[in-house]
Amino acid sequence: MRIGIVGGTGKEARGLALRWARAGHSVAIGSRDAERARERAQELSATGHGALEGGDNLWAVTGADVVVLTVPYGAHGETLRAITDAVLGKVIIDLTVPLRPPKVSTVQLPPGQAAALEAQAILGAGTPVVAALHHVSGVHLADPDHTIACDVLIATDDARAREVATSLIRDLGLRPLDAGPLQNAIALESLTPILIHLNKRYKSPGAGVVFTGIPDADST
Repeated sequence: MRIGIVGGTGKEARGLALRWARAGHSVAIGSRDAERARERAQELSATGHGALEGGDNLWAVTGADVVVLTVPYGAHGETLRAITDAVLGKVIIDLTVPLRPPKVSTVQLPPGQAAALEAQAILGAGTPVVAALHHVSGVHLADPDHTIACDVLIATDDARAREVATSLIRDLGLRPLDAGPLQNAIALESLTPILIHLNKRYKSPGAGVVFTGIPDADST
C-alpha cells in the first residue's frame, strides 16, 4: 500500500514512516517544503528499514492509497483545503490535536468540536476520515525496534476506512481498538493534553494508554 504522510517531516511522522516502510509499505513524505521532505526521505531511507520518497504535500497525496495527516492544528484547515480534490475518495487518517501553545496541557475544543470532525466537514462525505494515533509517543515510534505498550483508538463513520486503519496500525506493532463513530474523536483528541501533562508531571518519555479486559478478538 502507498501511504502519503502530509506534514511528514515532524517527530510523529518520522516514526510512522520508518515503521510502515519496514512493514513493506511504500511511503511518500510530504511537506510544504518539498526539498526538506526529500532530505528527510533520504535520511530515513539510509537507516535501512525501507525506501521512502519525499516531495510537497500535493505530490505525496496524489499517488497515495491512504493519506495520513500529521500537521499542527494551526495549519490543519489550510492544508486540507489545499489537497481536497487530490484526496477525494481516499482514506484519511487524521492525528491532529487542537493544541494551543503554550497551554498544551489543557483541553481546548476547536470550533468544530474536534479536528477530525472539521476535516470531515472540509473534505465532504466522499472522503472518509479516521481519527487515530493521538496517544502514541513520537519518541517510541522513532525507534523501530522499541516495543510500544500502547493501544490505539480508532473513531470513524466508515467501515472500509476502519478496516484500512486497523491493518496499518497493526503494521506499526500496536493494538487497534474500535472507538466508535467519528464524533468520539472529541474524546480521543481531548485525552492528548492529559498525556502531555502526565509526561511533564512524572518525567515520562512518552505516556500511552492501555485498555484492560478486552480480548484480542474484539480489537478488529
